[in-house]
Order: sequence, then C-alpha cells, then structure tokens
Amino acid sequence: MQTNDFPKEQIVEHIVKWLKSYVLEARCQGFVVGVSGGVDSALTSSLCAMTGLPTTCVQLPIHQHPDQLNRATEHIAQLKKRFPNVREEWVNLSDSFDALSRDLPQLQSDLVELALANTRARLRMSSLYFIAQCERALVAGTGNKVEDFGVGFYTKYGDGGVDVSPIADLTKTEVFALAAWAGVPSSILHAAPTDGLWGDNRGDEDQLGASYPELEWAMHRHEQGLGMEELEGREKEVMTIYLRLNAANQHKMVPIPVCAIPSEWKLGISERIGSQ
Repeated sequence: MQTNDFPKEQIVEHIVKWLKSYVLEARCQGFVVGVSGGVDSALTSSLCAMTGLPTTCVQLPIHQHPDQLNRATEHIAQLKKRFPNVREEWVNLSDSFDALSRDLPQLQSDLVELALANTRARLRMSSLYFIAQCERALVAGTGNKVEDFGVGFYTKYGDGGVDVSPIADLTKTEVFALAAWAGVPSSILHAAPTDGLWGDNRGDEDQLGASYPELEWAMHRHEQGLGMEELEGREKEVMTIYLRLNAANQHKMVPIPVCAIPSEWKLGISERIGSQ
C-alpha cells in the first residue's frame, strides 16, 4: 500500500474506538505503555492517549543509550501537553538487571548475551504488569505486523507479553505513516528502529539483516504462497532471511501446544469425579 493513499485518519479513529471499547468491556480503567523512544511505542501510546482514558507512559531503562532516553522523554512530555489523561512513570531497572545477572547461573554458552537481552524485556514486562494491576489498567503492546507475525522479532513473555495489540495489523511503513499523522516527534520518526535490548544503539536492521520495507515485501510474497522461485541477488537474500526467521520463530507465533491425553485413558477419573 502506498502511504499517500493510506486512510490515516480513519484508521486512527478505528483503532482508538477499538481500544476504548475493549478496555471498557474488560472493566478496566485505562492503559499502561512502555515507551522506548521508538516509533512503535510512540504510536501506541499516542493511540491510547487519544481514547481519553487514563494512559500511563513508562520508561524502563536498563543501561539505556542516551539517545533512546532523550527521544522517549521528548515524546512523553509532548503527549502530556496534548492529553490531560496522560501521566508518566520512570522505573530504572539497571540495578535489578545487574543483580539478577549476578545470581543467574554462569553458563558457558554462546547464547548468554542473547538470553540476557531477552531478560531485559522480561523484567520490563513484569514492571509494566505491576503498574497495570495497581491501576486496573491493560498493558498495550507495541509490536507491528512484521515483528509479531512475520519474523517473530520480539521476546516471548517480554515485549510479547501484553493484553492488547493495537498496531499488530500494521506494517512498519504504515506505522511510520500513522505516527507522522498523529504528531509523533520528528526525532523518533527519523531514528533508526532499535529494540533497545543491548545497552548500545544497534538497530533492528543490524540484527535482522534486512530493512523493514524489504521484510514487508518478503512477508507479502510469502502470504501469496510464493517462495524463492525466480529470485536473484538481494531479493533472494532477503527472502532467505525472512523464511529462516519465520520458521525459527514459529514457537512465538502459534498457540502454546498442549499435549492431549486420549480420553479413554481418563475415563475412569471422569466417572469418579462425576459420581462425587
């Protein structure tokens, strides 16, 4: 979809109405959003703020790069000026993360660094749910369509642990278009996307090996049932990256598998329970 043909106002109104309806049906009072300084959390927090319901924007730094903190601070300050229903919290998790890292088993594995990065996301999730429960609020997710359903670029039970996902049917390109329309600061719109899990400023493209527009192209091709046929050069490389990540991260994108026990094995138990 060309973003100049993208019905931004209608889509924003649709998401805001959906959010408001869902939180009221859940008998909750508002939203809690982790704000990272990236475009996804900026758009999500803006949409929640537009509902008029209490919206708590939370910064959760863990040895965070200053650029990310500055962008998040700027965005939250702007939201608070525009929407009286927005408040903020600051939860510095650096000491908690360091203490947990010291207490965890010191394993000899080439995946330790990645495991610790995911631990950051899970600490943040726990903190968001603490605040949400205290405020009778829902945790709003910030994942977009490519991350959540294409390449699985999120942490299970970390940033993937949410109550509602308002932008998960939008590609990154669409997120940028809506964020610009919604008045997200230009510092965020022009920053390279990053997951903020490493303590430096490495971008998503550095980790994924492809840009979001490239991955969107691959996702669209995959949804059409097309694979590697007739692809060459960079297109073949991107498709290979997409298919590898999509396959490797299916465990995040499908329901948790349940081991079904044959009913005849449980018949006696069921009969005894029924006779009590």
